Amino acid sequence: MRLATFNVENMFQRAKVMNLDGWQDGKAILQDYAQLNELIQEPVYTAAIKKKILAIMQRHKGLLTNGASAYIRLRDIRGKFLRKPKSGPVQIEAGGRLDWIGWFELITEAVKEAATENTARIVDLLRADVLCVVEAEDRTGLRRFNDDVLPSVTAKPFAHVMLIDGNDDRGIDVGLMSHEGYDIVSMCSHVDDEDIEGRVFSRDCAEYEIETPQGNRLLVLVNHFKSKGYGGAAASAEKRRRQAARVREIYDLRLKQGFKYVAIVGDLNETPDQPPMDPLLREGSDLIDVMSHKKFKGDGRDGTHGNGTASAKLDYILMSPKLAAKASAGGIERRGVWGGKHGTLFPHLDTMESEKDAASDHAALWVDFDL
Repeated sequence: MRLATFNVENMFQRAKVMNLDGWQDGKAILQDYAQLNELIQEPVYTAAIKKKILAIMQRHKGLLTNGASAYIRLRDIRGKFLRKPKSGPVQIEAGGRLDWIGWFELITEAVKEAATENTARIVDLLRADVLCVVEAEDRTGLRRFNDDVLPSVTAKPFAHVMLIDGNDDRGIDVGLMSHEGYDIVSMCSHVDDEDIEGRVFSRDCAEYEIETPQGNRLLVLVNHFKSKGYGGAAASAEKRRRQAARVREIYDLRLKQGFKYVAIVGDLNETPDQPPMDPLLREGSDLIDVMSHKKFKGDGRDGTHGNGTASAKLDYILMSPKLAAKASAGGIERRGVWGGKHGTLFPHLDTMESEKDAASDHAALWVDFDL
């Protein structure tokens, strides 16, 4: 059987701010968006809080006056959040969170059709029996991709498509698709897991138990850790460490419960040498990264994101020892990534005429097991 993981970067709709040329271009917008949604959760809107909210909204043309900027929209459902006097500046009418129902959201735009079709072509090239997907919008979208887009590029649809909504309100969820014979026999979400600092997972650590045609059970933990993009480098690194520690706890518990074949997969947003990965790769861990397995055949690049440099190793398939012992081959599928400014660093799909056509800026990882 083949297990693969692929960050598909949203299949149909994606936040406009995340389609800008570089991460730094949208970083300030995402920071403001996150802070706005944090501030409006306060039970009482003090003068200082109101001043801060208004200052942030003022930075985004149209958000304060029309309820929407180029990238952020105010959803005012019930009650009154803002008051717009006939003369004078806009004011915050609500006195606290209970005075109104609403939120701020990121404005989305359609993903280019060619990019969605190229995503399907990469899925076809992977030939995975079990495919873990990162950054899918929702199960409806994932099902539509499976039923409509895969056949349009002559790829075989999956028999089972599952996604549990996570904690990221941008529609960045993790899911799993499997072919006939690889049944999902149980699922477990960890969206509400907490530690002493609060909620742990930015999205989820979704557990899927798969039964193979031979009757063996494979437990897959699909993850998408906190990004490095905004929130402060130290704070985001600490968040990833907490997430890794919780995944390690779940993994250790499942081994004690008798699971032999366990894989931790997904976009962990961290390189192997950094402290946030200590709980999974050090500190007595017996997990084995597929890219360091003797059966793995790479392409000369150590990274999985962007240009494939070692500093861009963000995606993982981590295997329990008994699962790793069953591995017969492994590799990386990079043809969906543009590669460099002119797309010349490594081969890509012939149907990718520009960077906008790329299936993803993440390569996919796969591994074959004798299960």
